[in-house]
Amino acid sequence: MLYLKTLIIVVQLLSALGVIGLVLLQHGKGADMGTAFGSGASGSLFGATGSANFLSRATAVLAAAFFISTLALTYLGSYKPQASAGVLGNAPVSASAPAAAASAASAPVASSAPGADVPK
Repeated sequence: MLYLKTLIIVVQLLSALGVIGLVLLQHGKGADMGTAFGSGASGSLFGATGSANFLSRATAVLAAAFFISTLALTYLGSYKPQASAGVLGNAPVSASAPAAAASAASAPVASSAPGADVPK
């Protein structure tokens, strides 16, 4: 279980850093004005609008990975295994039951015969 948490934390960290990097690489909405007049990214690797589409899709994929890893870490962090009912299906003995049995054993034993509590 520890390896799974470590793996999810690594995925979350890498996706967070990737989202930060991709957001910083993207152009703002005002940057499209320059491409309308012939300057800018028309000769780039992805074309005039290809880089925006690629970067926005990659950002969306990494954001989804970050979101899923966050939900998985939340689930694993709040997971508490249920107490077993035992082989015979009886209720499990709690930790306070042996202490109560020990204190009852040290107390004086009262007679359980009928009428034992009636004064004579």
